[in-house]
Amino acid sequence: MGAVMRLAVLGAGAWGTALAVAMAQRHHVRLWCRDPVQAELMARERHNHRYLPDVTLPEEVRVTANFSEALAGADLALIVTPLAGLGATVAALARERPNLPFLWACKGIDPERLALPHRIVAESWPASLPPPRAGVLTGPSFALEVARNLPTAMVLAAADAHWAKHWVEQLHQPRLRLYAHDDVVGAEVGGALKNVIAIAAGVADGLGCGLNARAALITRGLAEITRLARALGGRDETLMGLAGMGDLILTTTGQLSRNRRVGLMLATGKPLAEILAELGHVAEGVPTTRAAVALAHRHGIELPIAEAVHRLLFEPEISAEDVLETLLARDPKFERV
Repeated sequence: MGAVMRLAVLGAGAWGTALAVAMAQRHHVRLWCRDPVQAELMARERHNHRYLPDVTLPEEVRVTANFSEALAGADLALIVTPLAGLGATVAALARERPNLPFLWACKGIDPERLALPHRIVAESWPASLPPPRAGVLTGPSFALEVARNLPTAMVLAAADAHWAKHWVEQLHQPRLRLYAHDDVVGAEVGGALKNVIAIAAGVADGLGCGLNARAALITRGLAEITRLARALGGRDETLMGLAGMGDLILTTTGQLSRNRRVGLMLATGKPLAEILAELGHVAEGVPTTRAAVALAHRHGIELPIAEAVHRLLFEPEISAEDVLETLLARDPKFERV
């Protein structure tokens, strides 16, 4: 394992808080929270009552609402905002510490620009500066389990494989195992579309379709993810690993999955706005569904499960039962990815 470092974790939601807690076992961590009131409360009470209430923040985690203070002296930044906040955070980081290497741990596809996170990073980085030294951190990882130091394996992907390997060596821990990779697109597509398939799995489970249906849904969902990744320049084999299959299995079956919960509630007929208000957290699968379907149309590929989820999310007159019947009524296919 590498030397003790100073890390800036930018974003104090459930995932940012969990990574701060996990990294603080070996490193000095500053956790940036955008809301000064929330930051003061977390610093004083040592809990993130809003997003991760059952976890105590160790003393090695310093909470601040001051962006400059969070970055001061840092060796590496981890951007752990929702996808919607990635661009602004990258731009602020470029102004404050343009030479600081960073990772982003955001999952999804921007529904307006149809952009994966790495493209958002590139478009938010000033053209006057050298390209950033950066990569993506992704894989099957529920925040609560990471914060509780339960064994987890993740992928750190960057275009520069040697750079990725260096940071894996620095950050790897016995209970937070990291694997280096160089397929950023494949890793990001896997992390984004697994949330869409998780919504579908929640709907199927909510309708009582059974374990056979869940297995079929996960398998064919992986085929859709691989199809889109290939169209965008990712590699098939990436989706067979942690960033694809691993994350998909976790999110479609785990009780902690927010996107699966969205599907479970959709199966009851509850309106989407009510579901999201009740959830209280970001469910990236909702905007990602819109983006995935648009990208599929652009590239001329079939994503029938994503299309079904899209109808259920954005056509209020359509019931979960209707969408399921339409999906099951599709003509038989020769199985291929």
